[in-house]
Amino acid sequence: MPAGNRPRWILVLQAQTWRFLMGIGMLLHKLARPIPPRPSFTRTIDATVSPLKGKFKLHFYVPKDYNRRRKLKGGKPYPCVVNFHGGGFCLGTATDDARWAHTVVDQVGAVVVSVAYRLAPEFPFPTAVEDGADAVLYLSQHADDLFLDASRFALSGFSSGGNMSFTVPLCLQGELLDRSPDGTKIPDPGRRGTVPSINILAPPPPAQLTVPTNATTTPNSSRIPLVRQRSKIDRIQLLRQAGVSSLSLVSSYKDNGILAVATQGSPAEARIRGIVSFYPPTDYTQTRAQRRATCSRTDQQLPAVFTELFDDSYLQPPSLDLGHPWLSPGVAPKDMLVALPDDIVMFCCEWDMLLAEGEAFRDKLKTDLGKRVHYHCVPGVPHGWDKAPNPLRESPGARDQYLVACRELRRMFEIESDSDSAADV
Repeated sequence: MPAGNRPRWILVLQAQTWRFLMGIGMLLHKLARPIPPRPSFTRTIDATVSPLKGKFKLHFYVPKDYNRRRKLKGGKPYPCVVNFHGGGFCLGTATDDARWAHTVVDQVGAVVVSVAYRLAPEFPFPTAVEDGADAVLYLSQHADDLFLDASRFALSGFSSGGNMSFTVPLCLQGELLDRSPDGTKIPDPGRRGTVPSINILAPPPPAQLTVPTNATTTPNSSRIPLVRQRSKIDRIQLLRQAGVSSLSLVSSYKDNGILAVATQGSPAEARIRGIVSFYPPTDYTQTRAQRRATCSRTDQQLPAVFTELFDDSYLQPPSLDLGHPWLSPGVAPKDMLVALPDDIVMFCCEWDMLLAEGEAFRDKLKTDLGKRVHYHCVPGVPHGWDKAPNPLRESPGARDQYLVACRELRRMFEIESDSDSAADV
């Protein structure tokens, strides 16, 4: 049976099987010394952005003195790194990046919150991105209780989570709600910061439910014909207009290179200072065949059994626009990308089919938009090299790259010297 014709129940069964097997691999990965810590605690929160209601967990990794300082409210609250795990939006867990979380806690003195967003095929696009947005909103609204400094947030992610580190702030912009059904920008009379504020409190004009007749067909990796729509509002605008998402209460603006996000009725404002993204997919308008053709080591590519499962599970419904900004930030409109935080750190892998699109996105952010992109191509490694299931030793070079990223986070959070220990942050 061709991959694109598999019933949903088969996709669910395959995903559950691979989740179990991947869990074994991650268990072996975590046995290598030094053994990474478990989350300090978790919070279960409601999904309010997605129209697909439910709950998901946030996993907190905190410095040693966190509980004491939180109880006493002593000193400065902690900066926060919101992390999104990898797995093609279909596999993986929020604890997969425990080594990264431990390094950030140890080197930056920040709290790391890893998001257990809901997975496809049970929850296809754009549920993962919406859950990521919910996590940021929840943490900003509960920053005082959690002893977090809402003015010092950053986002990180690996693989599909690296994609989310870009698409979650694009989701929080609410940009898609500011366009009429034909894609025309709705004028915004308000101005804040260095770019127009995004006022989405007023309902957009009525949208049409019909799919454009002038759509063109774009194949994805699993040979499913997907329709590319010219308008980028489709179902998402309709859902927001119907008032079933808390995103209709969110506004964002750019201020001195930082993305500020506020929710109506809440005094808290999250200020996202930067993004740290590891080997992200950024352009789903490229087919898997086109991506594979750019890879220098064909023997190191992700097997088709995984990429087909990822795409068949997440890229639904068949009318999905593969150029949607919440899916393909690499081809998002520049007026959306300019509102991303100006500090961006990217790590790509030399033997990765995603390297070419990652470098193209880097060039767009740096050259076209003038962002401070700190780019690192890790030589001689494939996609996801830092998660090798070797119980005897850590993935070679992974900690070194994590330390590079932590230095950038310290700069973003204005932690000036090594004398600023975790206890003093």
